[in-house]
Parts: sequence; structure tokens; C-alpha cells
Amino acid sequence: MIISSAPMRISFVGGGTDLPDFYTKYPGRVISTAIDKFIFIAINHAPFTNHVAARYSVCEEVSDPSELKNTRIREALLDLGISTNIEIGSFAPIPARTGLGSSSSFSVALMKGLNAYIGKKLDKREVAEAACHLEIDLVKEPIGKQDQYAAAFGGFNVLQFDPDGTVSVEPLLLDYKKRTDLENHLILFFLGTTRDASSILTEQRANTERNFEILKRMSDSVPVFKDALLRADFQSAGEMLIEGWTMKKQLASGISNSGIDRLFEIAISSGAWGGKMLGAGGAGCLMMLAPINRRVAVVNTLMVGAKAEGFESACEIPVGFVQSGAEIVLNSNGR
Repeated sequence: MIISSAPMRISFVGGGTDLPDFYTKYPGRVISTAIDKFIFIAINHAPFTNHVAARYSVCEEVSDPSELKNTRIREALLDLGISTNIEIGSFAPIPARTGLGSSSSFSVALMKGLNAYIGKKLDKREVAEAACHLEIDLVKEPIGKQDQYAAAFGGFNVLQFDPDGTVSVEPLLLDYKKRTDLENHLILFFLGTTRDASSILTEQRANTERNFEILKRMSDSVPVFKDALLRADFQSAGEMLIEGWTMKKQLASGISNSGIDRLFEIAISSGAWGGKMLGAGGAGCLMMLAPINRRVAVVNTLMVGAKAEGFESACEIPVGFVQSGAEIVLNSNGR
């Protein structure tokens, strides 16, 4: 049995500049942190059963990996030449498609675990690139590289995506007090709805040339946001989130809607400094920064407003930052 894990992430500013349509012409930048919500992948060698089993939100059992409906597991097994006698299961504390990068965390944990299964150890960069290869080259997802690197490396980082396709990872060295203060100012609010990001990202990529100057401003905002965090100026950081969200909404339709816009108005009027929808937008998680003495009021007002807008399953998600990236939690295969 092998168990691997990879954290989900929160992306603050620069999201969307990690797409190749942009960064091949101008460096993309994102600032993000890994959070204490993990995807776990369990991989079991089953020598007495001549099948491939995959258990996630559904259960599949097939005679050949090419028959699997789960595209990531299917393509990973085919790429690594694993054809039978294997069982794979995944576990997560939060639903997929909520804007926390869970799909790429799944891919990172999967590639970390499957490579351990065949006796190969991948370092952080290698597992990030393996997950990128899986999602972008094999599964053909219209996505960038920020989530794979965030999950593989863990911690708080500035990621830069250069025109040649390389990614640099610069750790953001917040001391314990500043990091804890930021956690205490942060609100993660799940709307209770999920979405497939592919259609939004496909449209965003198609609009890259038209929105190129907006994307440049989004990328250039990352070092400014970094400096605000290092100064522990969380009010300025919150206000920058509003600026970034306003720009992001111009990249594609479906990133926001009237209900989400109303919740932003409610949160700001209740004392929040600023915020954004995480991931591609349209559904999932709203992230806000607010003064600690207004935090409860903001959350309570969001709960009332969410019900009024039809988000019946909305709730706050407690969250903390973590340093750990992709890991092998257990390896009893002896390989």
C-alpha cells in the first residue's frame, strides 16, 4: 500500500497569467499558499486480482486502464505503463471544483504515488512537471501550471512563469506572527456550489490578445501584493484583491454573476477590506480579508446574504496555511 498526499491552495493575485497564451509573451506571476486541506491517494498492489480499480466519487473496475472514465487516472496509468493488478482510491475533505486547486492536487498526489509504486522518487519540481504533463499534454485540459506547483512545493510562494515554459518558485518568508495574523484576517466562504473551470478557461485563453494589457497589470501586481504582506499591511492587500477581482471579471463571461456580486457588496459593507472568488470563478469559494474585529459580522452577513441569493449550502471553511507539499505518507511496498 502507498498513500500520497498533496495540499490544496489559495491564490491571491495573478491568477490567469499562468496560461501559456500569456506567459510565452510576458512573464506570468502568481502568489499563493498551500492550505491545510489535502487530497490523499491510496494505491494498492493487488496481485491476485486481474483488474484495475479506481474509487473516487464513483467506483470503476475494468480489465484495462484504457477503459477507465477517470481521465487523469487513465492517462497516468497508460503513460507509466501500469496495466493491471492495481487499486487506486482518493479522499478529500472538500468537494472538487471549488476553486482551491483540488484537481491539480489530485494529479500531483497521483503522480507522486504512482511513481513511488514503480520505484521512482520524484522531487518537488519533478512531480509538479509530471502533473503538468498529465493534465496539459495528456488530458488536454485548458489550464496553466500554478496549481501543480503550489501543490507540489507547498508553503507560501511567488510563482513566475517564463516564456520558455520554466517556472521559478520564490518562497515568501513571512514570520510566524505575520502568517498567523494573515490567517486570522482571512475568511474562506464556500458558496455550496461547484463548477467545471474548463469552459471559463477556454474562453479566457481565446480572449488573451484582447485582454493582454489587463493580464500584464495582474502579473505586475504580484510583487506589490508581496510587499504589502511582508509589511503586514493586510488592509492594502485586501484592497488589492478587489482591484485584481475587478480585472479578472473582464477576462471571460461566467467568472462572476449577480449573486456573487451581491455577496461582495454585502461583505464590503459589513467591514471587509476586499476579496475575490478563488479559481476560475463562477462558483466555489469566496475569499475575503477583513479586520479581526469585523470578522464575525462579515461571516454572519455573508450567511444571511448567501441564503437570500439561493446559496442554501453556503458555509465558512476554517483554514490555515501549511509548509508541506506533495508527500509519500506511507509506503509498505518495499520498493
